[in-house]
Amino acid sequence: MAKKQNQSNIVNSLNKLHVPQPTARPDEFNDFSNLNIPNVEQAECPAIDTNPHEMRGLAYGLIRVLDDDGNAAGNWNSTIEPHVLVKGLKDMLVTRMFDERMQMMHRVGKISFYMKSTGEEAISVAHAAAINFADMVFPSYRNQGILIARGYSLVDMMCQCLSNARDNCKGRQLPIMYSWKKGNFFSISGNLATQFSQAVGWAMAEAQQGGGRVASAFVGEGSTAELDFHSALTFATAFSPPVILNITNNQWAISSNQVVAGGEKTTFAARGIGFGLPSLRVDGNDFLAVYAATKWAAARARAGLGATVIEYFTYRVAPHSSSDDPSAYRPKNEPDFWPLGDPIDRLKTHLINLNQWSETQHETLIEDIKTEMKQNYKQAESYGTLKSGDRPDVTTMFEDVYEDMPLNLLRQRQEMGL
Repeated sequence: MAKKQNQSNIVNSLNKLHVPQPTARPDEFNDFSNLNIPNVEQAECPAIDTNPHEMRGLAYGLIRVLDDDGNAAGNWNSTIEPHVLVKGLKDMLVTRMFDERMQMMHRVGKISFYMKSTGEEAISVAHAAAINFADMVFPSYRNQGILIARGYSLVDMMCQCLSNARDNCKGRQLPIMYSWKKGNFFSISGNLATQFSQAVGWAMAEAQQGGGRVASAFVGEGSTAELDFHSALTFATAFSPPVILNITNNQWAISSNQVVAGGEKTTFAARGIGFGLPSLRVDGNDFLAVYAATKWAAARARAGLGATVIEYFTYRVAPHSSSDDPSAYRPKNEPDFWPLGDPIDRLKTHLINLNQWSETQHETLIEDIKTEMKQNYKQAESYGTLKSGDRPDVTTMFEDVYEDMPLNLLRQRQEMGL
């Protein structure tokens, strides 16, 4: 009888479903002491033609350049001109203050929806600085820093958020789903991970034509569970197109912790190993590390050596969106304990250490950006807001899909008297 009971206990334990859990719930404390953060000297920097299987350790470690005191060190430390770093600092500040302005406009009903990138600015800005303007970016919805780093008009960005008469998407997109054809910035989509397949396909065509440009796509860690992610990696392995496949692991996919997408048992960079792709795991709050990893991957792509997977390890400081309340699923003070700090503060400290920046310059820059932001918003609002003013003409709903409008749409337009 006892033997049967033991066998029953064993079967029950084997059949028990494992449900991954976040480190802490809203009423608990999380200081991230469970994380193993390596020092800056640990990660090797291999040659771009290294066999991916010989560098698989980089998918499990963490590429860092800036130490806790803001000094650059380690194998991934490269020479970056001070003006590139100063521009990067400014672009990150502009991105953060743009987010704050748009979030404020949502609160007063001027725009319908918004998503901030607070704490993740280095990923977009450093990445944009490390690739060429001609390279094609397939972004996610927290990559507004790429637009800013590439010089897109803040007024035009605001007009798209306001869905007004100057909105280049004619009011058809969510406010944060930007599109900039001239800036080689593909339209943001709400469909998860589709940009990975699109980027790989674009890169295959570019390689076939011998154009020399690189594609770069972004998804969140939660989107790695989507089928498009795996389809894209399969084609990237088979055809070796010039593409960088970026995963922003900010710990939260709306209210689902990264453990639900598989982060409990391995890293997201490690997903590239099974496909035979070089895979890097990078401190996403370290501007210099993001820049170095992107440069490495871009050089590899331009040399005809194929795709690279990069996981940026970071933290989503803000709510998922203006419709989200993170206090319902994580401790309120959890962002304060993120061990990799604030990307803006870290780059500022580094520039001060290099005698290329000062606190006075920093405060002056903040005030200048505030003034610029107010002026740009005033101009954008003159074209209309969600509440008032001009909006895209209703006739535009029939445009921009077909070169020659089909009969059914012509009839619909006539029925509306347009």
